[in-house]
Order: sequence, then C-alpha cells, then structure tokens
Amino acid sequence: MIRRAMGEVDVKSAIRQTLAKIEEAHSKRVQTIKPSKPLLVAVSKTKPVELILDGYSAGQRDFGENYVQELIEKANDSKILQQCKEIRWHFIGHLQSNKINKIVNLPNLHMIQTVHNAKTAESLNKAWEKVMAGDPNKNKLNVLIQINTSGEDEKNGTEPADAVNLYRFVTEKCSHLNCHGIMTIGRFGHDYSTGPNPDFIELMKCHAEICSTFGKDSAELQVSMGMSDDYIQAIEMGSTIVRVGSSIFGARAKKPEA
Repeated sequence: MIRRAMGEVDVKSAIRQTLAKIEEAHSKRVQTIKPSKPLLVAVSKTKPVELILDGYSAGQRDFGENYVQELIEKANDSKILQQCKEIRWHFIGHLQSNKINKIVNLPNLHMIQTVHNAKTAESLNKAWEKVMAGDPNKNKLNVLIQINTSGEDEKNGTEPADAVNLYRFVTEKCSHLNCHGIMTIGRFGHDYSTGPNPDFIELMKCHAEICSTFGKDSAELQVSMGMSDDYIQAIEMGSTIVRVGSSIFGARAKKPEA
C-alpha cells in the first residue's frame, strides 16, 4: 500500500545505489583531502514511518528531519522505537528557541546540524545540561555550526567571516555541546558547467580557517554539505556528511512548520 502510494519507491535499492555513488565519489577525491568516507544522512521529511523502516532494514541508521513537530512524532512512533533501536536522528532545519526543550528530550537524538548563532548555542547548552543531569549516561550533544555561504536573506546561518568566532563560542562557552564541525545549505540549482559550487568553496575556506586558528587536523572537523542533486560534487570538494532525501525517498511536497 505504501509503495504504491509513494509511486513504487524502493528505498532499500535507493540507499544501496546512493552508498555506491558515495564510495565512488570518495575514491576520486584528491589526495590532499584526508577525511574518511562521508556519512549518509537520509532525509525523511514529510515521508511516512514505513519508508524509514525500509531504510533502517537496509542498514541505514542516520536520518534527518527538518520540522520539529514531525521529528517529535517520528522519534516517538511506537514502530520506530520497537524496530529501530539504533536509529540516529539529525535535526537539519531551522531551530527556534521555543522548540529547543521539545527537541532535546527526544529518544535517539544524535545531532543538531543547524546552530546558527550564539543565542541558539547557549540555549541548547543550557537545555542539554538539564538532560545530562537527569541521565548520567548521556554524552555531550553533537552540533554543527550553520554558515550562510550564499548570503541569501532567507537562509539561516552565521556569516563566513564570523565562523571562527561562533566556533570559539561553542567550544569554549558551551561545555555540554560537542561541536563536530560546520554545515551549509547554500544556493539551490548551481550550474556546474560554469565551475565548482562557490558555496562549497566558501565552506571549505571556513573549514581551513577554523582548523588553522585552533590547531586542528582537517580530518577532525566535519563538513556537512551536499544534497540529492549535488552530493557527488560536494564529496569531491571535501564533504564528510551528505544529506540526501529525494534520491532515496522520492519527490516530496512542501510541508509548513507546525
């Protein structure tokens, strides 16, 4: 029923094909870019739980959601809780301050990829401190700093010039957060016949600057960039996390934030 309704989507096959493409792109990456094979985050926003179960049964463990309410519903779904005990949820949408307390208490929350300013980082840090106090087995919350590489007003993220300062704030002032790296959404629809994606170039510049400033090896700082239409190019540029949705789950309708 679900497969027919979703236009014969074969999630298991799509995941296998995506992983094969990731492996191929990684093998072609220039030797000066050291990070290991990128992590695939399967973006399941607006998709039914049944398709997530399909992906999980194929070995996929990392899933991304853009909308807080949808993530709350899926993370607490009885079938997900029973059948996907090792699932890792990545929140990849805009996180409003009034939604933070709702999201930090979700089961299997693995990473917030969209920390776009110091206020969000500080609020997350305080909220996660309470979570850790209530559960001594909890580790620091994994986060990425979101950088607005395209400079578009409708995109969230700190300006590239402020990336180092925001990274410093999170690592030095937010003791309950584990700053894994940086991410960007970037401008949609880049024409690769004109050359490399300028958003990817800009994010890798931020990566290099942060590594240089804080004496970090480049492999230590994760880079989340690249989606269904450009994750191959993103990997070739140095991405270590790719967020792939429609190539796995099929085209989706837009859904407003609840």
